[in-house]
Amino acid sequence: MGAIEDIYADLDTDVSEEKFREAVEEKVEQMGGLADTETAAMLIAHELSENEVNAIADIEPGMQEVKFLAKVVGVGDLRTFERDGDGEEEPDEGRVINVEAADETGTVRLAFWDGQAQAIADGEMEVGQVLRIKGRPKEGYNGLEVSVDKAEPDEEATIDVEPGEGSTIDALTMGQSDVNVRGLVLDTDSVRTFDRDDGSEGRVANLTIGDETGRVRVTLWDEKADRAGEIEPGTAVEVVDGYVREREGSLELHVGDRGAVDEVDEDVAFEPDADPIEAVEIGDTADIAGVVRSADPKRTFDRDDGSEGQVRNVRLQDETGDIRVALWGDKADTDLAPGDELLAADVEIDDGWQDDKEASANWQSTVVVLDDAATGGAGAASGGDATASADGGDAGLDAFTGEDGDAGAGDSAGGAGASGDSGGDADADDGPADGESVEFTGTVVQTGNPVVLDDGEQTMTVETDAAVQLGQEVTARGELDGDRLDADDVF
Repeated sequence: MGAIEDIYADLDTDVSEEKFREAVEEKVEQMGGLADTETAAMLIAHELSENEVNAIADIEPGMQEVKFLAKVVGVGDLRTFERDGDGEEEPDEGRVINVEAADETGTVRLAFWDGQAQAIADGEMEVGQVLRIKGRPKEGYNGLEVSVDKAEPDEEATIDVEPGEGSTIDALTMGQSDVNVRGLVLDTDSVRTFDRDDGSEGRVANLTIGDETGRVRVTLWDEKADRAGEIEPGTAVEVVDGYVREREGSLELHVGDRGAVDEVDEDVAFEPDADPIEAVEIGDTADIAGVVRSADPKRTFDRDDGSEGQVRNVRLQDETGDIRVALWGDKADTDLAPGDELLAADVEIDDGWQDDKEASANWQSTVVVLDDAATGGAGAASGGDATASADGGDAGLDAFTGEDGDAGAGDSAGGAGASGDSGGDADADDGPADGESVEFTGTVVQTGNPVVLDDGEQTMTVETDAAVQLGQEVTARGELDGDRLDADDVF
């Protein structure tokens, strides 16, 4: 092979050899005889390989320049704006048009300016075209955006993406914008306010949606935040014009002023993929599902900042075992009762009472009563039963309860008795006597002196000067005096 063939063979590029040769010839002419064919081929090869990314998913806002292939899946409208003029000069009119492009790994917004924008508005670009793009990536208002310096059609390249396709939750990737995805509302949170740097007040709320491929937290900003309180769990919705962000290692779908969350009249399937309760380990963040075997009343407590918190404890059982689940904050208001099938997703597994494992459902967790989700909204269970068994199959309540609804033989010590009451109501003759040295492990639900601990089945008032934090798991050791523990040690 000749020099050009050898250099081209070493390239990892989608540019055809014919186009490569044409570019080499142009480079030789541009150099005015200062470079021979081999040198020009090396220069072109360097230009092709520099900043070339393999897929849209590899593009990051911090890159100075990128080159990539993408298919046009949507073309926006031409917009005009006035640029600032210098001195007494009249401001220039600028033009911009946004184009949505995609490959098999994700989508990206392309911004074309002025002459390029006008050409697109005049019909020189069609949905379905594959483009070879060079541009500068940045973090746009609605996600990743590439300001295009050069784009030309590549008729030989193919990208397996169909324009107008809706996304599924498992297909979401970091940086996507203009995302449309349908799902079943699993959980909603209340609206929270915050102060922006410019002094204005912002508003934010969350809801969680799921489809047959998974689930995702949806963050609603400002005016859109009210939708979290308007949509009931179990409702089928479509998130329109969302954009994907990453938070603490997980993807979130955000909805700003351009987006929407619309109810849809169609079946959306959701099937939880839960971890067996027996298999979860302390320190894990897990998804667990099962039947509620007992549910304690909600309790309130005062935080250090003077605000009031709340917590409710339930015991959840699947085919492999059972576990106490502490529902904190808004999660404590979840309408549930013994016998309900429950999904508790993204819960933290902690060390509980008597070395038992327990789960903590905080604001980052999702708590779903599957019976409600399966029957509410637009036929959520159609296409796949939303059940609570660990392997995703059907798990009727008979697997967990007796014929009369009483807890069956699977009850463990300290759990729910036959009547569904918590183990904390057991006969006092079985408990420790006053003056006896005991240990009590629980979650701090009140700080100060005394400290109040909760183990999911009972609370203990602890006399101590130890510094503890709300939600912290501690063990108090000392003498029992009625319903109070005079602690010698807290650890």
